[in-house]
Amino acid sequence: MGNICRSPTAEAVFGHRFEAAGLKVELDSAGTLAYHAGETPDSRSAAAGCRRGYDFSGIRARQVRDEDFEHFDLILSADRSNLSDLRQRCPSHLTYKLGMIIDGAEVPDPYYGGSDGFERVLDLLEVAADQWLARLR
Repeated sequence: MGNICRSPTAEAVFGHRFEAAGLKVELDSAGTLAYHAGETPDSRSAAAGCRRGYDFSGIRARQVRDEDFEHFDLILSADRSNLSDLRQRCPSHLTYKLGMIIDGAEVPDPYYGGSDGFERVLDLLEVAADQWLARLR
């Protein structure tokens, strides 16, 4: 939604894992809403990620743009609600690019919870990054 917790964490985790594996891809994160446009990731997300060695520098919240649907090969969502919003916005001939970041599961939004929620998001995204890495190789 607002692009300060899950999606920037995914960008940092995927970027780190893909780079370590020698896979060169263009990654970006965006929210379906512009609540936090221009802001840095939530400090709790960044702190949890930094403890695991992930770099959040340069990541800023932004809203999905119409041109993203043309530009990117894949657009992955953390939950079904955001995926539904993306499907409504995406041109019908490009909906094949949309999917869940984890097949058949959602990444819970940690925003209103405690630090354990941010750790859980990292756990899930690390597994997801490794699964996507295996698919894309």
